[in-house]
Parts: sequence; C-alpha cells; structure tokens
Amino acid sequence: MQFKRNNLKSTLANLQWNKYMVYIVFFVVFILFSITLSDKGFLSSNNLMNVLRQTAMISIMAVAGTFIIASGQIDLTVGAVAAMSAMIVSLVLQSTDSIVLALICGLGFGLLIGAFNGFLVTKLKLPSFLATMGMMSAIRGTAMWVTNTAAVPIKNDTFTSIFGIGEVFGISVLIIWTIIFYAIGIVVFNKTPFGRHVLATGGNELSATYSGVKTQKIKLAIFIISGVVAAFAGILYAGRMQAGRFSFGDGDEMSVIAAVVLGGTAMSGGTGSVIGALVGSVLMGLINNGLILGGLTSAQQTIVRGLIIVAAVALSNITQGKKK
Repeated sequence: MQFKRNNLKSTLANLQWNKYMVYIVFFVVFILFSITLSDKGFLSSNNLMNVLRQTAMISIMAVAGTFIIASGQIDLTVGAVAAMSAMIVSLVLQSTDSIVLALICGLGFGLLIGAFNGFLVTKLKLPSFLATMGMMSAIRGTAMWVTNTAAVPIKNDTFTSIFGIGEVFGISVLIIWTIIFYAIGIVVFNKTPFGRHVLATGGNELSATYSGVKTQKIKLAIFIISGVVAAFAGILYAGRMQAGRFSFGDGDEMSVIAAVVLGGTAMSGGTGSVIGALVGSVLMGLINNGLILGGLTSAQQTIVRGLIIVAAVALSNITQGKKK
C-alpha cells in the first residue's frame, strides 16, 4: 500500500512538473533578463509591449499549431502561407483599394492551401512532414516569383491601422487580435467535441476511429484551420510592415513548433495546451529580445533559436517517456 501511495505521488509530481514547465522556464528567463539587462531597458513598458507586438504573428499561428501537433501532424507551410497571403493582400489593395476583397483573397489562399495539405495527408496518405515541406518550398518560391522578390507597398491607411500599426485605448491592435484568437482557440480546444476529437486523433487514431471519431475529417479540418490562420498572420505582417514581402514568415514554421512544444503539446500528439503555446511564443520573444539587447549578432541569435527548438523537442520526448 505504501509503495502504491509513493508511486502515485511520484506520478502526480511528474505530471505537475510537466504541466507547468513552460511557466517555470518563463519565470526564470524573465527574472534573469530583468537582472542582467535592467540597464538596457528590458523592463520598460515600451520594450515589453514591443515583445508582444513582435510575437503576435507567431502567437496567433501557434493557436492553430496546437491543434495540428496535438493531432499528431506537422504543418511546415505556415510561414510561406503568411508571406504569400501578405503578397496577395498587398497586390489586391494596390489594384482595387478594397479591404474586403483583399481579405477574401488572402484568407481564401490560406484555405485552399490548407485544404490541399489536408488532401495530401488524408487521401494520398503522405506524411504531413514531407507533404508540407514540399508545399512550403513551392509557395515560398511562388511568392518570390510573383513580383521578382520586390516588395509591394500598401498605402491604405485604414487597412494598416486595423491590421498592423493601430491602437485601441493605447493597446496595439496586434495584441488585441492575439487575445481574440486565443479566446476562440481555448474555448474550441478545451470545451468542444472538436477539441476532444483532435486529442483523440493524436493520441490513438485507430482507437479514435473505432470510437466513432471521423479522424480523416478532423485532420482535413485542422489543416484548413492552420492555412487560414497562417494567412491571417500574413495579413498582420502586411499591416504592420505596410507592405507585402516574400521574406515574411521566414523560419516561422520552426518558431511555431517550438512555441507549441514548449507550451506542453507533445510532438507525438494526444496532449496539448493552447494557453501554453502563448506562453511558449512569448518566451521565445523574450529570449530573442534579450539576445538583441545583450548585443549578440544575428548569427548567434540563430544558433540560440536552433538550440531552443532542440531543447523543446527533447523536453517533449522526455516528458512522454515519463508518462509511459
């Protein structure tokens, strides 16, 4: 009896540690930077708000990324879709000055790519990693080809105010959009049958199928969601930078994966936390900000970001090993 009680306590301790790992790391990093970079303005309200603005697009894509990874899939097209969506929106605005038409075209592109990714995975049975890696290259190349790598400026002040540089009661619209997406994501993931079916699909697809879950439809749906959300992130990129550029979102797919995994979603699927993904993305933003304030070069920052991704995946594997 004593052995069973001790074993239960050990299991609960591991689960609590795993659940709150990202919050512990966030706290430690924040305190460390607050002490070492206090003379460089790390704790200033302007700097902290800037971190939230800069991570908004990653944070928003991490909402959909949680659904993707929790279902046992990977979507490497998010950065490329964001770039192409920004280009499409910019070109439509330049030609018609219609915000509604630009949004329809930009989001429609994300929907089509998401549906096609889902088709490749569910109908052609391609591994999501390989399918989306190929699509990522094709989309990024198309974004470069459309304008021969030239930027497309946006001169519509209403668009840039709503989707980029505007503020509401002193709060950046990028932060407000982030809050909206997380409010929706948390409810859908935690409170609806769809969220439970996503976790069931990632946890054990065969068992989920036998239980009546339409796993193929679930996977198709999450890829569509991922495509549309990535396209919206591209719209925010365009609004913030007041232009469309093929280089937007370069490397975002890795940042999204790292944020989601750091936030407690297992790479193997079956578990996930939308709010954890937010903390993970802001954590990465804090680290990037701290590295810049600390005077590290671009190359050194890239090295550190790569190590963070490795650490995130390793932590996920260790966590799953403890649970088995």
